[in-house]
Amino acid sequence: MQFLLALIVAGPLLGAAAALLPAPPGLKGKSPDQAVLRHGVTVTGVILLAAIVLALGFDHDQPSRMQATTDISWIPALDVRIHLGVDGISLPLLVLTALLSFLCALYSSFKMPSGPSPKGFVALLLVLESGTLATFAVLDLVLFFLAFEMVLIPMYFLIARWGGEGKQAAAWKFILYTLLGSVVMLLGLLLIGVKAGTFDMVALATDNGRGLTTSVQVIAVLAIGVGLAVKTPMWPLHSWLPDAHTAAPTVGSVLLAGVLLKMGTYGFVRIVLPIAPDGMRILAPYLAAFAVAGIIYGSLACLALARPGNKGDLKRLIAYSSVGHMGFVLLGIATMTPTGVNGALFANVAHGLVTGLLFFLVGAVKDRYGTADLDTLAGATGAALYGRAPRLGALLAFAAVASLGLPGLAGFWGEMLALFGAFEPAEGLSRPAFLTFMAIGAFGTLLTAAYLLLVVRRVCMGGPRPAGETPIADVQGYEFAAWTPLVALTVLAGLWPAVLLGLTDPAVQKLLAGGTR
Repeated sequence: MQFLLALIVAGPLLGAAAALLPAPPGLKGKSPDQAVLRHGVTVTGVILLAAIVLALGFDHDQPSRMQATTDISWIPALDVRIHLGVDGISLPLLVLTALLSFLCALYSSFKMPSGPSPKGFVALLLVLESGTLATFAVLDLVLFFLAFEMVLIPMYFLIARWGGEGKQAAAWKFILYTLLGSVVMLLGLLLIGVKAGTFDMVALATDNGRGLTTSVQVIAVLAIGVGLAVKTPMWPLHSWLPDAHTAAPTVGSVLLAGVLLKMGTYGFVRIVLPIAPDGMRILAPYLAAFAVAGIIYGSLACLALARPGNKGDLKRLIAYSSVGHMGFVLLGIATMTPTGVNGALFANVAHGLVTGLLFFLVGAVKDRYGTADLDTLAGATGAALYGRAPRLGALLAFAAVASLGLPGLAGFWGEMLALFGAFEPAEGLSRPAFLTFMAIGAFGTLLTAAYLLLVVRRVCMGGPRPAGETPIADVQGYEFAAWTPLVALTVLAGLWPAVLLGLTDPAVQKLLAGGTR
C-alpha cells in the first residue's frame, strides 16, 4: 500500500520525463507524435489502475485512519517530512483525479488540441496529474504548499500554448490570481507551523488548535483561506475562472473544473477546519455569506449568457456554473457540521464527474460547429441536437439535469446535505444567519435549473435541418469510451450515495472531533 501510494504520486513525474525522450524504435507506431500520445494513455492508465488497487486494498472498516502512510525526514532543520497517507476524505479525490487524467489522455490521443508538439502537451498533463495527486496525499503543510503550487505552471502552459482565442491573457490572469493567493496562503501555513512547532498535518489536526491562540487562528484562517478561495474559486475572487475555461483546450477545462478546483475546498477541510477551529468558527458566517453570494451570482451570470441575443459562450456558461456549484461546497464547509462537510465532499466529487462530462460535451459541440457561441449554435429555431446528433444531444441533456441536481443523480446529494447542514449549523454559529443562507442557497437551485433547462432547449431542441446543410457527426467511438465512465459513476453516486458517504463520514467525524474518535 505504501509503494502504491508513492507510485501514484511520483509515477506521473517519471512518465513526464520519459515523454520528453525519443521514443524507442519499436514503439513509434505511425509517427513519434502517436507514440508520445500513446505513452500518455499508458502512464495515466497505470496510475488509474494503481489508484483502483489502492481503493480496493483500503481498509473500509477504518476509513478515518490514515492508511498507506510514508513518513521520511526531508529537511530536518525545519522538521519538514515526506509524509504521505490517505483516508476516507482524500481517497475519493485521488481516484477521481486518476480517472479524469486517464480519460483526458485517452481523448487527446484521438483529438489532440491544435498547438505545438504533443511531447510538451503530454509531459505537462502528467506533471499536472502528479501535483494534483500529491496535494490530496501529502500530510505536511510545506509539502502541501509545494504540491498546491506545482499544478500552476503546467496549467498555465496548457492554456497559453494549446488554448483558443484570448489564451495568452487568460493564462496570465490565471497564473497571477493563483500565485498572489498562494503567497498569502504560505504566510498562513508558516504562521501555524512556527506557532505550533510542527508542520505535520495529522499532529496539528489531533491537537485541534489547542496550541494556537484565537488571534493566531483567525489570522491563519484569513491568510490560508484567501489562497484556497482563489483556487476554489469563491466569489468575488473568481474572475480568472471564466476566461481560463473559455480559452483552455477541452481537456484543460475538464481537469481545471474536475480536479484543480477541488484542491481549494480540500484544503479547507483538511487544514482549516481541524487545525484552526476557533478561528474558523469566527469567520464561518462570512465564508457562508460569500458562498451563497457566489451561488446567486454564478446562476444569474449563466442566465444572462443563456438568453437569446446575448452572444453567450457555452464554455463560459459552464465555467460560471462552477462558481455556483462550488458555492454549495463552501456553504457545507462553513456549517462546520458532519452533515455539511460530508455534503461538501460529496458535492466535490459529483461536480468533478458532472462538470468534467459537460466540458467534454461542450468541446465536442464546438469541434463540430466550429463555435461555442449559443446564438450561433441555436440559430433561429435551435441547434436541434436531438435530431442531428441524437446521442450527443441525449448526453448533453443528461449532464445538464445531473448538474441541476435531479434526484437519483450525483449532483443531488451534495447540495441537499450542504443545505441540511446550514439548517442546523455547529454550536456557536448563528442559526438565524445560516437559515437565511440556506434559503438563499435553495433559491439558487431554482436559478440553476432555469439556466440549464434553457441551454438544453436552445441546443438540443429545434426545427429540422435545412436542406443542403452538412450533417454533423454523432458520438464517436473514442468519445464514447471517454465519457461512459463519467455517466456510469454519475448514476452510481446518485443511486448509491452510501458508497461515498460511508468513506467520508467516519473521517469527517474524527476530523471535527480533533482526532479523538
